[in-house]
Amino acid sequence: MSIILTEAEAKTLLQKVLSYSKADECEVNLLGEERGNLRYARNEVSTSGSLINQNLQVQSAFGKKVGVATIDEFDDASLEKVVRRSEELARLAPENPEYVGMLGPQQYLKTNGFFESTAKVDPAARAEAVAKSLQLTRESGSNAKLTAAGFLDDRRGYTAMMNSKGLFAYYPDTNVNFSLTVRTDDGKGSGYVTRGYSDFAKLDTADATRVAIQKCVGSVGARALEPGKYTVILEPTAGAVLLENIFFSMDARSADEGRSFLSKPGGKTKLGEKIVDERVTIYSDPTNPDLPASPWSGDGRPQEKVNWIDKGVVKNLAYSRFWAQKKGVKAVPFPNNVIMAGGTQSLDDMIKSTQRGILVTKLWYIRSVDPQTLLLTGLTRDGTFYIENGQIKYPVKNFRFNESPVIMLNNLEALGKPERVVSTESDNNYLIPPMKIREFTFTSLSDAV
Repeated sequence: MSIILTEAEAKTLLQKVLSYSKADECEVNLLGEERGNLRYARNEVSTSGSLINQNLQVQSAFGKKVGVATIDEFDDASLEKVVRRSEELARLAPENPEYVGMLGPQQYLKTNGFFESTAKVDPAARAEAVAKSLQLTRESGSNAKLTAAGFLDDRRGYTAMMNSKGLFAYYPDTNVNFSLTVRTDDGKGSGYVTRGYSDFAKLDTADATRVAIQKCVGSVGARALEPGKYTVILEPTAGAVLLENIFFSMDARSADEGRSFLSKPGGKTKLGEKIVDERVTIYSDPTNPDLPASPWSGDGRPQEKVNWIDKGVVKNLAYSRFWAQKKGVKAVPFPNNVIMAGGTQSLDDMIKSTQRGILVTKLWYIRSVDPQTLLLTGLTRDGTFYIENGQIKYPVKNFRFNESPVIMLNNLEALGKPERVVSTESDNNYLIPPMKIREFTFTSLSDAV
């Protein structure tokens, strides 16, 4: 049996598993995937890997007593065994007061996240893509030898679920992520680039490598600037690691219970209030062709297009089914993708419109300072540049920053065209524009490149 089951094959398997159930309710989740990767360092391929994974999870419930068991063997005896095990665990478990029961059949949006170009990627295709990158770094650098370290990872797979109330969901998808760091031999210059797509045909490793090389060579001879408040242009790679802290915090319960930046005194929340610049609109849409996502959430709820922040105003929060019942509102699942609307400017346009500022390629080592305000700290790296009179003048030494993405989005000056980007902190893919921000707070210098 192939690891990647068709919808019909997945349905047949799940029906078989449910036929063994003796519980009041039973839910079965199924995953199958094939992954491949190529890693390189010091301008040479170092490892080539592949992973084949299939697993099945059974959740059985007797009243509010719930048990979960998993297995990766799909013969009939193993399937029955995992159902029995989940039932044994359920009988032993204490009652879960927040268990709300399983959903019946649902209607899901049509979304296409599976591309044959990615599904057909083999070791030869990975080698060809990486060779295009390595050729550029091996041959470039007239004054300084350049060294590349990169990672190419592709995936094809599916998820499916079915329960004893008649719900069935199936979603196949593909993805490829590429990341690259280019450094000068003396370690004084460093450039970085990352790309993520559902469609392997969109990945141009040579173009991405040229970007990293340009940043690497351009970052040699960095000068020290005094820490302080600066106008910054955050490339999407840099912006993503800050903005995702907003995305992760759109939970209604934590806001209601006073544990969130969206909380207000007296058990109130900022739902319906303007919290950032009116140019900021953040939404999710599983059918977006540039960032397709599963049309159903982990518990089987349909994913819809949802405006989370619309023209600066908090429009929706994510509610679990339990918390939604308690509050008497619609249960809105956490999104499977997140998109921030942008403007029409290119990154070059934003640089040309800047009298004095700093271009940031990447932020890393992001840590929380104050969850109530979403204050974060971290460092710049892999290409930080001083802008003067609309031109990049010279590279600057890296900074540590202390900044809240909420305050940052209140200091918004301009938005560029959204791009698909891979978060360097979470590996999540987003559609995010470059952002021009005033009064971004740099607190100290860093000697790292």
